Amino acid sequence: MNIIGRKKIWFAFSSLIIIAGLVMMMISGLNYGIDFTGGTVMEINLHKDVPNKEIRLITDSVDPNISINKIGEGKETVQIKTKKDMDNKARTELFNQFKEKYSLVEDDLVKAEQIGPSIGNEIRNKAVISVAIATVGMLIYISFRFEFSYGVAAVLALVHDVLVVLSFYAIFKIPVNSPFIAGMLTVVGYSINDTIVIFDRIRENMKTMKGKDFAGLADGSIKQTIVRSLNTSLTTLVAITALYVVGVESIKDFTLPLIAGIATGTYSSIFIASPIWVILKEKKIS
Repeated sequence: MNIIGRKKIWFAFSSLIIIAGLVMMMISGLNYGIDFTGGTVMEINLHKDVPNKEIRLITDSVDPNISINKIGEGKETVQIKTKKDMDNKARTELFNQFKEKYSLVEDDLVKAEQIGPSIGNEIRNKAVISVAIATVGMLIYISFRFEFSYGVAAVLALVHDVLVVLSFYAIFKIPVNSPFIAGMLTVVGYSINDTIVIFDRIRENMKTMKGKDFAGLADGSIKQTIVRSLNTSLTTLVAITALYVVGVESIKDFTLPLIAGIATGTYSSIFIASPIWVILKEKKIS
């Protein structure tokens, strides 16, 4: 196993993804959802579970990118979210199409309102602050429990994870809503685990593998922990992917960044954090 020796390949691969994402963000920005941009929310009781494809036959005339979510025990109520500011007349016209097709009454329009972006801005600002505080806290904690080079390597791997997931969303124009923020905060806490496991093994091996260079220590430690890291991440991904497949729209908004983040975190723990630690240690020695 020569992961450290091929570090330029891993760094180049990650750099390509991040640069592509940053370019897309500069050109067209992230695809912010209604939580951040404001728009219109409608909830209509259809009295039965209607397939999304059938609902979109009506809503596509308003917005092809409209968000559809089923709520209620029998998923009989459909929640429609669009970034378009629909006035009362437009909302009434849309509801009348549902009313005619499904023989509804006026009371079946449970909610119809416009929302502003101020809440989204507040969530976004608090999320950035939360990530910054968590990152600094992890740097202090890991530096205290291990040493500063471990802390720097772990934090840079975390920054890598956040940038890769953001790039994934930017490249594929996936809507970013408040569940995405919750998912990313979860990823920041989760993805540090595999890195700590590898670093802990490196620290133990430094006592028993004296005479080995830092690259050899890191490669040996990764080899000893890689099965555990992959198995842990794989079992977690299977469970979260199942939730994504069978879950409603709001669950998918939360689980998709978790899937992307856990996969990226596992990759960065092995191929990014450890090589960075080796570079830092070698520079300190030289």
